[in-house]
Amino acid sequence: MLSIGLLGCGRIGQVHARSIGQIDGARVVAVADAFPEAAQALAAQTGAQVMDSQALIDSAEVNAVVIGTPTDTHYDLIHAAARAGKAIFCEKPVDMSADRIRDCIKVVEASGVPFMTAFNRRFDPNFANVQGRIAAGEIGAVEIVTIQSRDPSPPPISYIKSSGGLFRDMMIHDLDMARFLLGEEPITVYAVGSALVDPEIGHAGDVDTAAVTLTTASGKICQISNSRRATYGYDQRIEVHGAKGMIRAENVLENTVEIASDAGFRKAPAQHFFLERYEAAYRAEMQYFVRCIAEDTPLRPNIADGLRAQLLADAAASSLAQGTRIPLD
Repeated sequence: MLSIGLLGCGRIGQVHARSIGQIDGARVVAVADAFPEAAQALAAQTGAQVMDSQALIDSAEVNAVVIGTPTDTHYDLIHAAARAGKAIFCEKPVDMSADRIRDCIKVVEASGVPFMTAFNRRFDPNFANVQGRIAAGEIGAVEIVTIQSRDPSPPPISYIKSSGGLFRDMMIHDLDMARFLLGEEPITVYAVGSALVDPEIGHAGDVDTAAVTLTTASGKICQISNSRRATYGYDQRIEVHGAKGMIRAENVLENTVEIASDAGFRKAPAQHFFLERYEAAYRAEMQYFVRCIAEDTPLRPNIADGLRAQLLADAAASSLAQGTRIPLD
């Protein structure tokens, strides 16, 4: 039985608590949050103890920690958990600074604890199916990857100001997905972006509409488009073109009903929010984490994958600012 401590009892902490509650061989034994009411509410749902963060990390009853706190707290929590010998499941991004992520890598490697960066989209049943079939050679050598990710509406401006920007906050998922599907590391990044959805986002120093092109050493190309607005729901699509064919995953709709009339064919809109769209992915990634800890097998995506995605996001932000293609080591 893997005894897990939840650091952060907000929206994502609640998602992970529900997932753990559905897994044989795992349980939530302790929770911590900066807001006592949130911790008490989740403790009541899970039967866990309420502790402060350090007490949770130090507890002999806790085998692993799930870090679902604000990004600026991850660095200290990772260091504390690693030194305490706890397995770590950490929400993305690991940190907003690549250098601080490198510091985290050092302490994780020195302690030898398992570490997973929670890029949940790798565990979406449809996206995982696409990647598995690419790996099996069904479409031959990959040539072009296309990723479309559009939110139904932008977050509050207060969030935008502290988010680290669209590339580090939103597109980082797609940058990790690009690596997952390309099978090679990108070596150049070129980004363009605008504030078309809300001028206040531009005034806050960010963009709400962006496109990025990645290239690999062998010439493979990935095109990513992001928008903070999609009137038809949460738009999440991928397409991969290869030497022998094409494979794609379409949006998950609110229902599968289609109606036809003289006005044409109509379907339901896409599911509206990421929590419902990726519910199965959140559950699958936690099942994978628990299984790997039980079987003592390596975790992916790991902390190095978290660094790689952050470096791509940083390069995209630099490309936008400089108006040029950015090479990567």
